[in-house]
Amino acid sequence: MFMRLFNEINPDIEFKIYDIRQHDLPEDVNECDSYITTGSRTSTYDELDWIPPFRNLFKDLFVAKKKLVGVCFGHQLISDTFGGYTELSDKGWGVGVSINKIIKSKPWMNPLLDEINIIVSHQDQVTQLPDDAELIAGSDFCPHYMYQIGNEILTIQGHPEFNKDYSETLMKHRKNKLGDAALQHGLNSLSLEVHADIVMRWIYNFMCDN
Repeated sequence: MFMRLFNEINPDIEFKIYDIRQHDLPEDVNECDSYITTGSRTSTYDELDWIPPFRNLFKDLFVAKKKLVGVCFGHQLISDTFGGYTELSDKGWGVGVSINKIIKSKPWMNPLLDEINIIVSHQDQVTQLPDDAELIAGSDFCPHYMYQIGNEILTIQGHPEFNKDYSETLMKHRKNKLGDAALQHGLNSLSLEVHADIVMRWIYNFMCDN
């Protein structure tokens, strides 16, 4: 999904995929110009043997001043790695289209919006940001929705790579986990406009910004 959307912005982008769960990590941080980590069924607090090396990679990338973008699980694990905190939210599931207010604008946010509507699918939330993080966007439901650390790291709780059809299928597949109220709210939200193309452009701008 990410590769297709990035190639719509720039068809010359080349990709290298690492399966972190199989301990497939870059041998050298310079293997790629920038990095993006996706969502996962895993929680950051799960005791899995591939998570500590993944955290170490984040630290190595930051020291090397490599651009790193974290999405959903990546957003949460980056927070935990740099001093923040993620936990199971008492607000329940976030599914469908979420509306988040832009709190701080940045040069890479072109075109600039006051709010962003992006599809989400999560139970965990970042409840404490790293000390050096700048809050970029949030809502009452998910206060720490998007943040930046220095010039190197950008994260977002939502899934700009998801489309509405995929979101609907995923929600219906998980209907027993979501419950009737969350499912109906999520399905109803799919009538909203989604700003995925703009947020993907923001991510591309951030990764290319020196």
